[in-house]
Amino acid sequence: MVVEPEIRAAVAAEREAQVALYASLTEAQWGAPSLCAGWSVHTVLAHTTMPFRYSVPRVVLELVRARGNFDRMADRRARRDAADLTPEQLLSSLRDNIEHPWAPPGGGPVGALSHDVIHGLDVAAALGMDDRASPQRVAMVLAGMRREQVAFFGVDLTGIELRATDVEWSHGVGDVVRGRAQDLLLVLCGRRVRAERLDGEAVTRLAAVRE
Repeated sequence: MVVEPEIRAAVAAEREAQVALYASLTEAQWGAPSLCAGWSVHTVLAHTTMPFRYSVPRVVLELVRARGNFDRMADRRARRDAADLTPEQLLSSLRDNIEHPWAPPGGGPVGALSHDVIHGLDVAAALGMDDRASPQRVAMVLAGMRREQVAFFGVDLTGIELRATDVEWSHGVGDVVRGRAQDLLLVLCGRRVRAERLDGEAVTRLAAVRE
């Protein structure tokens, strides 16, 4: 069983890795689309660093303005912040908060790790730079995903077993689809994954897969 100090260390390691990734990007890459629908790489970092830059009262205020819809609030603020803050400013926010203790309500440290890892893959995979992803941190996220979290993304996995090839993890029962843990995590989250990254007869049944 993974204990909280290990998860916190993984969060810090993930943020350090993302600092290195973002620091290497060109101007064109900052403006490139991520795997988050409608968000550029720049916008994803605006969202990722929001917990470091917003106080709890500010979040509540923005949530009220969004009529209680968290997704609407997050999307609105990410786009606005990306317009108002430069990549350098957002990168500085990430760099200065490697050890920040933020966790999403009810999510705990695993929720913080999930938030960072998934959005890190949204950027790295979209840019073809996901060879740097840590299978161990991805495995922690997969192990911590609850049934309701998987259901939230709306991916139909009926009759399908996802089985990682680089870590000990599987999910579901049925026809086996194999792939790296990071690609299977993206599938679970409803992100688009290239078919050649997965293996199995049921690959074409996954709505999140593209040719």
